[in-house]
Amino acid sequence: MAQPERSERKLRPAPLLFEPSEAAADPEHFFDLESIEDPRDLLARATELTLAFRAATDRAVEFQALAAAQLADPRRFDRLTPADIAERAEWTADYAKKMIEFGRELLRNGSQQ
Repeated sequence: MAQPERSERKLRPAPLLFEPSEAAADPEHFFDLESIEDPRDLLARATELTLAFRAATDRAVEFQALAAAQLADPRRFDRLTPADIAERAEWTADYAKKMIEFGRELLRNGSQQ
């Protein structure tokens, strides 16, 4: 996996509607898209969801990187090695090293939450 890149353009996510447990159990059901009959409306809503999921993914990756950098901080008495972080996050060791560096960059730039 390549090192994640920060998007300069912040996407405004579409609201993710609550999925009742009965609907979520139905493999054909996905955010009520199957009930939209007009292809224009379907394309618009599916595009909104795609953008929302991309924005959510970008933010989640940033938080993963921040956590990895914090866990690898040599000032921590309980710091983890990149291999330990890779195991916990189900990454390769190389990807863990890249994520740790990405997280350190975010911390240096004041992007922590």
